[in-house]
Amino acid sequence: MSNKSIPMTQRGYDKLAETLHHLKTTRREQISENMGRAIADGDLRESAAYDEARMEQSENEARISELEEQLHRAVVVPEDASGGAGLGARITVKDEKGNQRQFELVGTYEVDVLKGKISDASPIGKALSGKRAGDTVEVPLPKGTAKFEVMAVEYS
Repeated sequence: MSNKSIPMTQRGYDKLAETLHHLKTTRREQISENMGRAIADGDLRESAAYDEARMEQSENEARISELEEQLHRAVVVPEDASGGAGLGARITVKDEKGNQRQFELVGTYEVDVLKGKISDASPIGKALSGKRAGDTVEVPLPKGTAKFEVMAVEYS
């Protein structure tokens, strides 16, 4: 694993910590119960249920290790509008056709495109970083560039 720090918002950190807690408690208990039922059913050499429970256990433990490493390397970035858009900022933009969209700049491990959460390392995230209301940005896309006007930068 890398020793490189991972910048993230407080919300992102809290969500990872909550997921880790769930995997270590509730999920481990569920898997243990599944294994117990499979063992009680008899011959483990040909037990698909036992094999599946062992695979679930392995995947859960791998995910726990991954989350522990991410949280260990996490650096919570303060949300502050004084430097323009940064991690945790909700940015409202208007495209050339007048359509408005809202993005939230987040760290790499917090991305959820369907919810408008984009990485600060993505092309649009890089273009919006440090910008303030009234700024115009150009974002390189596979088929040309997109221009956006920054309408608002907010932190909550």
